Amino acid sequence: MAERTQKRRQRRKRKSKISVIAISLVVMMLSAVIAYKSVELKAKNKAYIQREESLSRQIEDEMERKAELEEYEKYVQTKKYVEEVAREKLGLVYENEIIFKPEK
Repeated sequence: MAERTQKRRQRRKRKSKISVIAISLVVMMLSAVIAYKSVELKAKNKAYIQREESLSRQIEDEMERKAELEEYEKYVQTKKYVEEVAREKLGLVYENEIIFKPEK
């Protein structure tokens, strides 16, 4: 009987060693996967930060363009703009105005 209990103890020790090794392997594999994913996430985060900066610059450019368009809109509603368009595109002049055209 002593021999049987001794064999049982040896089997339990082997099983516990195998269990410890298996658990250690699982923990190491999980650590490796987490480390890999961490690097991957950092790269994605860097790409997102660059994209965010790019979009911020685009927003600033569009805000400047909006301001320019608002100023142009005000200018289009002035009498000076109407006169310029009438002169350039329609060829209109004032009644007492003399126009000199260069000879070709």
